[in-house]
Amino acid sequence: MSTIETRIAQELGVAPRQVMAAVALLDAGATVPFIARYRKELTDGLDDTQLRRLEERLGYLRELEARREAILSSIAEQGKLSAELEEKLRAADTKQALEDLYLPYRPKRRTKAMIAREAGLEPLADALANDPLAEPESLAATYLNPEAGFADVKAVLEGARQILAERYAEDADLLAELRALFEREAHVHSRVVEGKESEGAKFRDWFDHHEPIAAIPSHRALALLRGRNEGVLRLSVDVPHEEGSPHPALTVLARRYGLADQGRPADRWRLDTARWAWATKLSVHLELDALNRMRERAGEEAIRVFGRNLKELLLAAPAGARVTMGIDPGIRTGIKVAVVDATGRVIATDTLYPFEPRRHYEPTIAALAALIAQHGVELIAIGNGTASRETERLVAECLARHPELRAQKVVVSEAGASVYSASELAAQELPELDVSLRGAVSIARRLQDPLAELVKIDPKSIGIGQYQHDLDATQLSRTLDAVVEDCVNAVGVDLNTASPALLARVSGLNRSIAEEIVAWRQRHGGFRRREQLREVPRIGPRTFEQAAGFLRIPEGDDPLDASAVHPEAYPVVRRILQRIGKDVREVLGQRALIETLDPAEFTDERFGLPTVRDILAELVKPGRDPRPEFRTARFAEGIESLEDLRPGQWLEGVVTNVTNFGAFIDIGVHQDGLAHVSELSDRFVRDPHEVVKPGQIVRVRVLEVDLERRRIALSLKKERTEAAPTAQPRAEPAAKEARRPAKAAKPAKPGRRESPAPESALAQALARALER
Repeated sequence: MSTIETRIAQELGVAPRQVMAAVALLDAGATVPFIARYRKELTDGLDDTQLRRLEERLGYLRELEARREAILSSIAEQGKLSAELEEKLRAADTKQALEDLYLPYRPKRRTKAMIAREAGLEPLADALANDPLAEPESLAATYLNPEAGFADVKAVLEGARQILAERYAEDADLLAELRALFEREAHVHSRVVEGKESEGAKFRDWFDHHEPIAAIPSHRALALLRGRNEGVLRLSVDVPHEEGSPHPALTVLARRYGLADQGRPADRWRLDTARWAWATKLSVHLELDALNRMRERAGEEAIRVFGRNLKELLLAAPAGARVTMGIDPGIRTGIKVAVVDATGRVIATDTLYPFEPRRHYEPTIAALAALIAQHGVELIAIGNGTASRETERLVAECLARHPELRAQKVVVSEAGASVYSASELAAQELPELDVSLRGAVSIARRLQDPLAELVKIDPKSIGIGQYQHDLDATQLSRTLDAVVEDCVNAVGVDLNTASPALLARVSGLNRSIAEEIVAWRQRHGGFRRREQLREVPRIGPRTFEQAAGFLRIPEGDDPLDASAVHPEAYPVVRRILQRIGKDVREVLGQRALIETLDPAEFTDERFGLPTVRDILAELVKPGRDPRPEFRTARFAEGIESLEDLRPGQWLEGVVTNVTNFGAFIDIGVHQDGLAHVSELSDRFVRDPHEVVKPGQIVRVRVLEVDLERRRIALSLKKERTEAAPTAQPRAEPAAKEARRPAKAAKPAKPGRRESPAPESALAQALARALER
């Protein structure tokens, strides 16, 4: 077993053989969802979270090994690879430690220290460094070299200083100790750039701010870095110390190199050299390094939060196969309407103008009623952008005038709909529709099945992250792609209705194979059996193995093809059926019968207890959907703008985004409110995700409204005394409420969710976001 596998096993807290098995499967081309679901016997049940971490660390450590070998080769070619240095390089366990050791040997442009060495001044530097009793000026006089530019004692001593300063700056052990010092004790200090006070008003909470860099939360770190990048803030990092006392870093340097002022001839020169090295080289390097590590930590945390939010959004409750009308609201440009059938196929579209300047209000109501009646519309999805509340009132009036129409209105997120509308994918899917109408289709479909529709949109356009444009684009995309892949495969995909975008996310498939599947489907009228996948061009045995278990055929010839049972395990099912003497259709869903079976009775050398247990669970509930049931929030009547809000009101809302400092919540006023982490529960909450998640319906109390900055402070805590009047939503029949869908996230807008953080003008609870 390699060192890499041993290290990963230690980090994950699992057995080395589990890691070895997972690595072998990954190297053979298996995907994480496939390994997690269908290779439990080999990995002893490593789940998808462990496997993702394993995959990530495997990549990092392999890159580390490749870099290690490249560095060893480079130093060996220079003829400077000693046994001691090689041992240190072999022992380096991070890229940073490896690069620190490589610093003295890294090819670089000609430095002043190099010029001094070429002039023969290195013995002088060594003598002064090692012997504090040496007299600097006298010793330097013996190293004069006018031809090389060292014609006097001052120049010679400056050359020796350059050599020692470079030596200090390239000392890997010293750098590691100083880096640890900064990690423990350094503070980051932000100041406003002179003249940027009004231009950078959104950063005014950090015009003169400092705090320990080790404790700074990710959202604030990213806000500070954005302020710096926009030229509003100036950041510095240093270890606090009392004025007049030695800098802690100099104390470390002096201890390492035996520097002290004991009145000896070379003491002062040596200490001055150390101070100069700190001021000109080490301090700059460590400050940049500390800011980079702050950015990396904050970015990693922000990406983790983004991924968690995306997962919750993708796994939001689907309304299911119901005829749905999608409405993309607008005022001047009209409301765009699209009706899709239960499979998502577009069956009608229109553009109506109920508002100014045309004001065709009555004709719009009549047109909507006609469309609902003609196509048997069950759900009406209204985008939550501009004019959404006006459009919601319009639809409510239409339904009130026509009680025979049993449609249900739902306000849903339109985040990313415009991005999809203008995309090449939308043009391929809906070539006959104008761009403006494609958004309405997307809104309708995302109510039917959020996962199937949102996979068509770049996750970064869905508006659920924080400071996403400041994050490492490659790492962010890799993480979000993994989240999408895990969600799609956890739910499973209908082989006969899935779009190419959805199929491309299935384990083992890609965009070109997905398009081949759709083409085969169009030629042959759909799949009746999973085995027919083998007839699709470019699907060989390996691809079939990886994908088949996640592809479902609900109305196929074999009921097992609608389940998560992999075709390779069908023989196990046949043994089970033979044992109980029944047909598969007689067994499906029969929990009482299936629970009488002993899984151990059906294992063999290939399929162990984990697989057999999964098979029995599928027979109890074939093709089970892990997503929750579908319901929605009810926004309060008469509460449509910030001006309608009053402290103390209780409202129903939908969580749209969760960050480390709290949760943004849509309460139907075109501006999300913020419930700070300290207001999420009556108990202490360390991580907001413990309490709320995107798409969750919550009941909140208005704490404070800042009309000038358009910010709302909310609380989920139970009120301890009676507050101002509670805004009540219109009463709805319980049966309808049970069917209502969850409302997804609102689109990100400049200066809103990605604004640095709420400031002290809001409630004290919001102000505490800056102090935590």
